[in-house]
Amino acid sequence: MPVYLWKGRTLAGEIQTGEVTTDSQDEALSALRKKRIIVTSVREKRGEIKLNIPQFGPVVSTRDLAIFTRQFATMINAGLPLVQCLDILSKQTEQATFRTIIGQTMRDVEAGTTLAEALAKKENKNAFDELFVNMVEAGEAGGILDDILQRLATFIEKAEALRRKVQGAMVYPAVVMTVACLATTFMLIFIIPTFAKIFVAFGGDLPLPTKIVMMLSDFLRGYWWMLLGGIIGVTVGLRRYYATEGGHFQIDKFLLGLPVFGDVLRKGAVARFTRTLGTLISSGVPILTGLEITARTAGNRVIQEAIMAARASIREGETISAPLRQSNVFPPMVVQMISVGEETGALDDMLTRIADFYDDEVDTAVDSLTSLIEPMMIIFMGSMIGGMVVAMYLPMFKLINVVAGGK
Repeated sequence: MPVYLWKGRTLAGEIQTGEVTTDSQDEALSALRKKRIIVTSVREKRGEIKLNIPQFGPVVSTRDLAIFTRQFATMINAGLPLVQCLDILSKQTEQATFRTIIGQTMRDVEAGTTLAEALAKKENKNAFDELFVNMVEAGEAGGILDDILQRLATFIEKAEALRRKVQGAMVYPAVVMTVACLATTFMLIFIIPTFAKIFVAFGGDLPLPTKIVMMLSDFLRGYWWMLLGGIIGVTVGLRRYYATEGGHFQIDKFLLGLPVFGDVLRKGAVARFTRTLGTLISSGVPILTGLEITARTAGNRVIQEAIMAARASIREGETISAPLRQSNVFPPMVVQMISVGEETGALDDMLTRIADFYDDEVDTAVDSLTSLIEPMMIIFMGSMIGGMVVAMYLPMFKLINVVAGGK
């Protein structure tokens, strides 16, 4: 008969742990409920050794999370009990990891844990972030869980759309740069040496562009390992620098200051900040908690510090808009609209309006970036590849002239 390890608390709030021997996990939960234990976790005690392999990145897609949240809201609004909703959702979820998480959440809720507490467990962090948990907690406290879940679903969908817009702006230049570098490397390693043999046999003084290209080819063929080591070293160095507080801030500040591309990042950060904070405030999350959560999900250290300065200002009885204005990160229109929202008591509505406006602004900025990058990439590729071709043909023109003059 299997043995189950359990952890829970008494009605007085005292935390207890122990073991129970039953035929199934459901029977273990039933036995503990009879003892008036509020169970927080139950797992089977196993003798084998398990390897904890770290998971990289989120294991639950944004699309699955948005579908789960909207369906959850619909079922609660229809009057279905919370446990039954989670049971249905766990059975119809296709993603295996997410299905397991929902099933465990259902058992936790059935054991007496609140939904927010069940979602906040450490093993669920790759599915439900702090923003999700806090909004659910506010919904449970206010008795408006279905409404909160609907807002969450809308928020997740809009946040994912914004993320894809910003990432889409980076894909085209990255692909073009990669193709240009690969084409250049191929020519320097395989094509240029063939021309070099002809030029050596021909003799004479070569044009300067040809000499430069031949030197680059010789260096790449003879010292490719040095170039590769340099690239790896710079990449590792930048990553380590970015991992430090000062480095993270300086690189994020540099990115925001880039022409055109920095504008896309800034507008995307403003849209994310205003939508996240607006959704939290309208859901009943305290503003200090909302600002703290928003700062951690800002995605940019400069924006994060500006938000935390606003949080400190509110704690001291001041307004949000003043530190945001002093940070010189947020556009004047955004600061002014937030100030009006504070004065009128409609801050959540004003933040949502700003987010909607900047979603459209991100679209416009991405289109402008794409239209500007296309000719720049064409010029860049033409200069690299065309320059090498011209450099290789210059000696041939000289040879033709010599031969024609000899005749």
